[in-house]
Amino acid sequence: MEIAGYIASLIIGISLGLIGGGGSILTVPVLVYLFRVQPVVATAYSLFIVGSTSLVGSFPKYKGNEINLKTALIFGIPSILAVYATRAFIVPAIPDELFTIGGMVFTKSILMMLLFAVLMVFASVSMIRSKKEEVEEEVVTEQHFNYPLILLEGVVVGMLTGLVGAGGGFLIIPALVLLSKLPMKQAIGTSLLIIAAKSLIGFTGDLKNASMDWKLLLTVTGLAIIGIFIGNKLSKKISADSLKKGFGWFVLVMGIYIIIKELFL
Repeated sequence: MEIAGYIASLIIGISLGLIGGGGSILTVPVLVYLFRVQPVVATAYSLFIVGSTSLVGSFPKYKGNEINLKTALIFGIPSILAVYATRAFIVPAIPDELFTIGGMVFTKSILMMLLFAVLMVFASVSMIRSKKEEVEEEVVTEQHFNYPLILLEGVVVGMLTGLVGAGGGFLIIPALVLLSKLPMKQAIGTSLLIIAAKSLIGFTGDLKNASMDWKLLLTVTGLAIIGIFIGNKLSKKISADSLKKGFGWFVLVMGIYIIIKELFL
């Protein structure tokens, strides 16, 4: 199972390099089901892995002038504060046993996995559907920020990231396009930087709450980063759109499987 986990870690990075996102949604299931990491700890590990791989992936975007730093700050600051507060205070405060329905005890771990599975289903839908709206005019004359909505979206995405350990790119990118009027390419690049910052800073909120298996954490992160470079190379030869849809269906099946496994198996 560990060998399968290491192969999956490489695939996470490859998918990030190929389609610019989505791969991080598999990090928690890989850690929980292949490496047997406890779900709450897995969400913490995922923040480090997702943050590190996104940081590496953001460098070529910055060089290509595909990151809007002003937008990253305006959206990123409330998101970073929310994810840190969630990991440092909210997650530790959730009781291990929440409630019982029909003899089934709902624990913190089950809640985390169900939340994650629901997020996977939403992410898969955004990857599967044809995004005609992405073909937009790339020249934006002037940016207008909807500050209240950007603040609210940043906090919501930050809390979700803190709870389930996923990057949330499928939520951030549409928000940047609609609320910050960014062209799609800049929205993708800016999203990577925001994900990197909030995930890594959010991870620091866990350092005092959980002991870390640094060997496993750094090995999985290293493989995912290698995967990003492989994915970037392959992206020049393979259609990203068809890959994104195929990967979306895979994520949908995985999300449904996790819901069934946690509730009925």
